[in-house]
Amino acid sequence: MNILIYGLNYAPEPTGIGKYTGEMAEWLAAQGHAVEVICGLPHYPQWQVAEGYDGFRFRSETLAGVRVHRVRHFVPAANQLRARTRIFLETTFTLNAARFWLPRFFSRQKPDVVIAVMPPMQIGVWPLLYAWSRGVPWVLHVQDLQLDAALRLGMLPGGIIGQVLYRVEAFLLRGATRASTITEAMRQRMIEKGAAPECAWLFPNWADIEVVRPGPRENAFRKEFGIALETVLVLYAGNMGEKQGLEVVLEAAQRCADDDKRLQFLMVGTGGARLRLEEKAAVMGLRNVRFLPVQPVERLSEMLAAGDIHLVVQRRDAADLVMPSKLTNILAAGRPCVATVDAGTALHDVVAGAETGLVTPPGDSFALAQAILSLAQNLEKREAYGRNARAYAELILDKEHILKAFEGQLSSLRRGVRYQVES
Repeated sequence: MNILIYGLNYAPEPTGIGKYTGEMAEWLAAQGHAVEVICGLPHYPQWQVAEGYDGFRFRSETLAGVRVHRVRHFVPAANQLRARTRIFLETTFTLNAARFWLPRFFSRQKPDVVIAVMPPMQIGVWPLLYAWSRGVPWVLHVQDLQLDAALRLGMLPGGIIGQVLYRVEAFLLRGATRASTITEAMRQRMIEKGAAPECAWLFPNWADIEVVRPGPRENAFRKEFGIALETVLVLYAGNMGEKQGLEVVLEAAQRCADDDKRLQFLMVGTGGARLRLEEKAAVMGLRNVRFLPVQPVERLSEMLAAGDIHLVVQRRDAADLVMPSKLTNILAAGRPCVATVDAGTALHDVVAGAETGLVTPPGDSFALAQAILSLAQNLEKREAYGRNARAYAELILDKEHILKAFEGQLSSLRRGVRYQVES
């Protein structure tokens, strides 16, 4: 097939949407498909343009067999992340992407299918217009129900503005040939928004279970950062934004300080809330909390193995609107976690249902501290949860299995599923 992928985030971003879109594109190319990508500048999660990608407006390159077309756009600093600056980022990307989209409207050649990766919501504009013009089927793949989360978390105003945005989102979901997303709960939410049930695919995120594997906890990562063998390392590794509500980790660390001197909390990553979290930790006088920057992807498996207890934290308002991407790697690494999540959500099903860790109510620092302490004091339980985690990854999250199934779905579109204009 000839496949065109359109998304703001792409490799070499090491985490989040860019990681999954990059791995999807490279896997499809490795199967012999001709894959092109229109994307933005690598900037996440540091919110800073990656080295080597500054100083140009448009650029094309080939990465791992994929032809990648880069579009310059505004990138706000991590401490300037607001609804306004995010909208400006997304708008500048959409407008500048015209450089690579407009010639395609008049070219004799066209792809067999277009895959658009949301968020941002504006990502659906060009594929929808292209499908109307050229009759090319397109898949709107929703990694994050960004609009729901932004409205629930108060990052966007509700009222008339919220209603208009919901109508635009529903229009795009109905206009796509197929809509896909990463959990069944999110698929049902897409259907509620207007996607036809028969056109709504489940396309979950995966883990590379051959690369990320269980390893010894006493390794070079712990040695480099002076983490003693007897220390029970509580690790949060991921984005530090507003959707996580990471203040609860600092409050739990404070509660744990007097109960178990072996506990050390390590927060690895960056994001819009990191500076505020560091300042709060200093004000609270937390000696058992350390912050580290994003680690190289080559160290991912080693870093995950170093952690004795992993944290998956999100606010109640964001439940089932996003699925933390960090979870897949934690499971592949065979490590137990504590997740702040309510019953009835996809995350709860994976952690409590598959017995890969403990769950506590979102925002409850006392319950979080008690769960951490109970695992810290019970090595057998940590090991049992770790074994269950790896078994779940091997059974459910295998990259080859998931992408092979998606490839088959794309092939079905090529074989004659006719594009339907939204009615």
